[in-house]
Amino acid sequence: MLKENIVALYNKFRNLILYGLIGGFCAALDFGVYTLLCEFDIMPYLWANVISIHVGIFTSFILNRQINFKVKNKTAVRFLSFYTVGLLGLGISELMLYLMVTVGGMNELVCKLISIVVVALIQFVLNKYITFKHNPQHDA
Repeated sequence: MLKENIVALYNKFRNLILYGLIGGFCAALDFGVYTLLCEFDIMPYLWANVISIHVGIFTSFILNRQINFKVKNKTAVRFLSFYTVGLLGLGISELMLYLMVTVGGMNELVCKLISIVVVALIQFVLNKYITFKHNPQHDA
């Protein structure tokens, strides 16, 4: 009974669980690249954010497409949609970082962590219902 409930719960939230795991990996990758670029003064924090988010976007698309949503048709269209969602997230993240770091004087690494959580939630919803929406009638 317990096993069936756990399986049913997993099946119901499978996409969210996998998105969270993949997102956690990509967020760690994003944060790691950002930290290296900032801590070694390779570039200013807002530019470091642009680079690190792009690393996360590309990695996340590949992993979500292959493992999570398993929707392998219309790759170019889906990537453009995913990338657009990623750019929206980048814009939100840049604004949050600017407001928290430059205006608010907060630590750039702490602010990056906060922005990752906020942006990940927004992007999950958009990617699930737009980018990786599975429509058997239109998927070819």
